[in-house]
Amino acid sequence: MADNTAAELLLQKLRDGECGGLDSLELAGVLGVDHQQVVGAVKSLQSLGEIIEAEQRTSKRWELNAEGQEIAESGSHEVRVLQSLPKEGLLQSELMKLPIAKVGFSKAMSNRWIRLDKAAEGGPRVYRTVDAVEDTVKEKLQLILQGRSDHVNEKDKSELKKRKLLNEVTIKTYWVTKGKGFSTSITKQETDLTPEMIASGSWRDKKFKAYNFNALGVMPECGHLHPLMKVRTQFRQIFLEMGFTEMPTNNFIESSFWNFDALFQPQQHPARDQHDTFFLQDPAMASEFPMDYLERVKKVHSEGGYGSQGYKYDWSINEAKKNILRTHTTAVSARMLYQVAQQKEFTPVKYFSIDRVFRNETLDATHLAEFHQIEGVVADYGLTLGDLMGVLKEFFTKLGITKLRFKPAYNPYTEPSMEVFSYHEGLKKWVEVGNSGVFRPEMLLPMGLPDGVSVIAWGLSLERPTMIKYGINNIRELVGHKVNLQMVYDSPVCRLDS
Repeated sequence: MADNTAAELLLQKLRDGECGGLDSLELAGVLGVDHQQVVGAVKSLQSLGEIIEAEQRTSKRWELNAEGQEIAESGSHEVRVLQSLPKEGLLQSELMKLPIAKVGFSKAMSNRWIRLDKAAEGGPRVYRTVDAVEDTVKEKLQLILQGRSDHVNEKDKSELKKRKLLNEVTIKTYWVTKGKGFSTSITKQETDLTPEMIASGSWRDKKFKAYNFNALGVMPECGHLHPLMKVRTQFRQIFLEMGFTEMPTNNFIESSFWNFDALFQPQQHPARDQHDTFFLQDPAMASEFPMDYLERVKKVHSEGGYGSQGYKYDWSINEAKKNILRTHTTAVSARMLYQVAQQKEFTPVKYFSIDRVFRNETLDATHLAEFHQIEGVVADYGLTLGDLMGVLKEFFTKLGITKLRFKPAYNPYTEPSMEVFSYHEGLKKWVEVGNSGVFRPEMLLPMGLPDGVSVIAWGLSLERPTMIKYGINNIRELVGHKVNLQMVYDSPVCRLDS
């Protein structure tokens, strides 16, 4: 039955009825239709104006679930257990094979309708203690099924509910009465005022549906976080939980001095060639430097000092002035450590950064010319390689990486240096997850940091763990113009510990 037919029948019942109104649930029973269909007809008529008045009412009633309906038809488990026992009894093992036995046996025992002889020949045997019983559970359920739940006391209802045979449900119904504009004929109301109606004047003879100014509009499409940003947020939260402070990393253009020279990286190092680094044409040179610090860096490169022989070459200030796109965020760490060194009294610090760096690399499935570097730095008195390993263990444990190995490595500005490896359960092998080390005295002492202050640092990329997390094999599917936006929409919230 369509909603329109149900609405017409409802109006006819209101017109012909002598009572003050109609109950939607009772009307559904009279018409032989689902209650929701009558509710739909009521709401449809309400939208047409004041044809009807409808008051929502709430009531509670008891309904049998599937098991309760089966017992109301076939009898309770305990009675059926009793009926399945012959006069000579039945082995308990045989009785318990019945699907009703688990509940029925315990209930029949508690009612003392049966007894168990554990010393019987052949094993424990179950016997009747009564010939016949009245199935009160079945009778009560049948009363509720017939809508006569008021004939069952509350204690019995609670017991049946405890046995999970029935549920108390809330029923929402409507009490429907005639409205001020009651009519049995349904006229469709217009929802749009069209230019044709205005031009012809036909709008004067039409009825318009009232505007619902409280109705919510269609929700606009919302933005979605890129997988890289989700993983970045997780890394950032881990650093903050460990008490680190985020460094300002908005300086994408950096001088070669801060990117290389301040880190005790020689000017003839291969990483400073054009095939590895992007150089700027305009402005090609930086102009502002802390000159006393620059002189100390020049001296430690060309002549040595602070217990080092240096590199013994003619250090060029023109090479140091060249502007580049920073190749690592360690340039930011160098600037921050220099600021710490200028304080009157040294205080230990813990810094981190997560931002973009740029390398003049050939693009392939695992390399981009632009990627993100994650870096952590700790400066304090007396820090050792053991402290570095302890911090790394805590850091990677928070990422869900517990199997770690450390391998000696070489970096121009750290000594000792270590590569960090983790056991990849999927690949069944150890894979590199980061690089680390203790900054060299040739880098720290020219800054003005006190003798005895050590700085431990480590770094890793953001793209590699993101690719592993989201099952992406080609980095160009993660970053760049070939990214499938549907992947961004569908990507779940990142949880690094799963």
